[in-house]
Amino acid sequence: MGPKTSELTARLPAGRPLPVRACFLGERLNLRGLPEPAVTLGPLTVSAGEAGLAVLFRYGAVVLLNLSEAEQKNFLKDLRPRVENPLRRMETEDVQLYVVGKQPEGVTPEGIGITDLALARLQIVAIALARSVALAYYENAMARAFDLIEPLARRLENPRGGGRRLRELLRHIGGTLLVLHKMTGRVEIQDKPDLLWDHPEAERLYLHLENEYELRERNTVLERKLALINQTAETAVNLMQNRSMLRVEWYIVVLIVFEVLLSTYELWFRH
Repeated sequence: MGPKTSELTARLPAGRPLPVRACFLGERLNLRGLPEPAVTLGPLTVSAGEAGLAVLFRYGAVVLLNLSEAEQKNFLKDLRPRVENPLRRMETEDVQLYVVGKQPEGVTPEGIGITDLALARLQIVAIALARSVALAYYENAMARAFDLIEPLARRLENPRGGGRRLRELLRHIGGTLLVLHKMTGRVEIQDKPDLLWDHPEAERLYLHLENEYELRERNTVLERKLALINQTAETAVNLMQNRSMLRVEWYIVVLIVFEVLLSTYELWFRH
């Protein structure tokens, strides 16, 4: 059994803003063997550094609260063996977290204000930031895939476009689509966090963060772009197949003509 929730939050100083960094590390994060906290629907939260916390997500994100630069590097280094297919360059997002007491919770120019440092509220902040940083990675990956659409379209317009280069573009786009399909399904951007079933008092905070970081809107745009790239790739594959079939048909026609000419020549020679 891991530490109690009160022990985790007691590590955090309440009198000053806390630095928070969300990181997207790779395709998946293996959490087996890590100390589990008391029964909760929230994400796995562990102590980190001298006076900080880390919130871990299986889809490859981690949110670090109140860790120095050196502590962040050490924690991520220790975590690296648990990351499947780590990114060459992780995606990050930084913000300040501070206590507002009885004032309204939400995002301000100073950072994210919350009523208190209760673990549920910290986890809600972590969920929103983890989803946001994951979306940022998907958006960048989608932009790279879109950069390939223009050269793909140009080659499709040319009846004699290089088949080898076309196949390379399709393989690259297909690989990107496969990763995005697999990873976006794990993040479940559109779903309300299970944590809110136990802590409905934190729902307003989550809705503020969801709206401020435009999680639903960004996810919808991402899905539309994904569908467009899917459609473009399918069209390209169909055109390549049609060209291949047409080429085979021409080969057959040429062979038939050659056979007719050969038979005619043999008949003429015998005559």
